[in-house]
Amino acid sequence: MQRIAIVEDCLRARYSFFRWRYNAALANKIILAFGMACAAGLLAQVKVPLPWTPVPITGQTFVALLAGVILGRWWGGISLGVYVAMGVAGVPWFAGWNGGYNAIIGPTGGYIIGFVLAALFLGYFTDKYVGARNFISLLFLMLFANFVLIHIPGLLQLAIWFRVVKGVPPSFWELLLIGTVPFIVGDIVKIVAAAASAYVITPKEHFCK
Repeated sequence: MQRIAIVEDCLRARYSFFRWRYNAALANKIILAFGMACAAGLLAQVKVPLPWTPVPITGQTFVALLAGVILGRWWGGISLGVYVAMGVAGVPWFAGWNGGYNAIIGPTGGYIIGFVLAALFLGYFTDKYVGARNFISLLFLMLFANFVLIHIPGLLQLAIWFRVVKGVPPSFWELLLIGTVPFIVGDIVKIVAAAASAYVITPKEHFCK
């Protein structure tokens, strides 16, 4: 009976949090968005450079996939927008403790912009549809967000960067080998972890009333 009571308390607590953040005052939502932006900045420093590509493996993707789920249909995207805007303004919280507009016009800029799109997309679906909060739905939504909404802008910017810096754009297959293929396994691991985390923390009933 005690275990059942603990489980029920946990279920009530997660519903109460999501209901609260949905109805929270603007100041509280701004604080939550800034906190998520700080989390993105910290996990950006989990960086693994790869010798054959200018795009490193970083931890930002995990935050981008969870931001929309935790903060909701608009504020998840806003939190990553704050991360991008403050980074461009000079806050050194892009990968490698870098800041400034060079991160956006450089080879990784498209992926950074894609983080905002992914958070907006996931926030919309998980806020509006209760069925989107089961593990399988979250997994497929996050796969789409990662490999379409993050990687496509990332690849487009990477192609532009190669054209400007190297003078010759890579072929489509060369672009995939540089900008997507090396990250598939790591991204899938992050997606599974993010989907499992989102499944555990999200209430399975409507809180947007």
